[in-house]
Amino acid sequence: MADESSQFPVSYRYFGSQFQLWRQNAQVRRETIAEAANYSVDTVKSVEQGRRRVPPRLAEIADEMFGARGLLLAGIPYLKRERYPERSRTYFEYENEAIAMWWYEPLLIPGLLQTEEYANALISGRYPPWEDDEAEEKVRGRLARRALLTSKPTVAFSFVLYEAVLRCPVGGDQALKKQLCHLMEVARLRNVSIQVLPFERVVPSALNGPMVLLETRDHEHFALVEGQSLSQQTTAPTDVSTLTQRYGMIRTQALSEEESVSFIERMVEPL
Repeated sequence: MADESSQFPVSYRYFGSQFQLWRQNAQVRRETIAEAANYSVDTVKSVEQGRRRVPPRLAEIADEMFGARGLLLAGIPYLKRERYPERSRTYFEYENEAIAMWWYEPLLIPGLLQTEEYANALISGRYPPWEDDEAEEKVRGRLARRALLTSKPTVAFSFVLYEAVLRCPVGGDQALKKQLCHLMEVARLRNVSIQVLPFERVVPSALNGPMVLLETRDHEHFALVEGQSLSQQTTAPTDVSTLTQRYGMIRTQALSEEESVSFIERMVEPL
């Protein structure tokens, strides 16, 4: 199981450990610094665990109370939020180096194809919830990734979407309508293939969850499968081969590109 702390920014975790060491060396209890800075004990604990950025006032009071003489405050400028959790950054490095990508999704519109409304509905509805500024940053990060669809050199994309993905009204009917129209627009790109897997054509492999396969400029093959809060990434030839075969089977059952666009058009009409 992935270490939960690895999902928090490295700078937050480093500062938090320093905060805790200074506090312990000064023999100050969490309750004492929390009361002096007018913050909750949970806030102090979250800072020390690297789960949140230290509030400026808490840092100032702590630096003085711990006798740090500015050494603790010196770390404040480096507390920049990293756009993606550490477990995702390896994947995004591969994504940015991709020359071809194959993506099967049975649950949600793939991130590269999401509209702002759809992405915002997903991210703002996350539980446990993120802070508003953190949620906004994640939406911006997701939308920025869409540039890969039209990047140079051109990347070849193949998306297969289970019908259930297209029927889930994330953000409401109007948001769904805009999302479906966006899919049809993206499908016009020469390097993008979008296919729909209808309910009546589903195969057992299609119910095992999403998968992303990609090939890098160095012809390295990479696979990603995801669950609720965990993801598994691999370059192991055996695993990549197994997933590639599954993707191929799912894709053969999907509608053609032309049929898929017509299928989506029919879904948009009543919205």
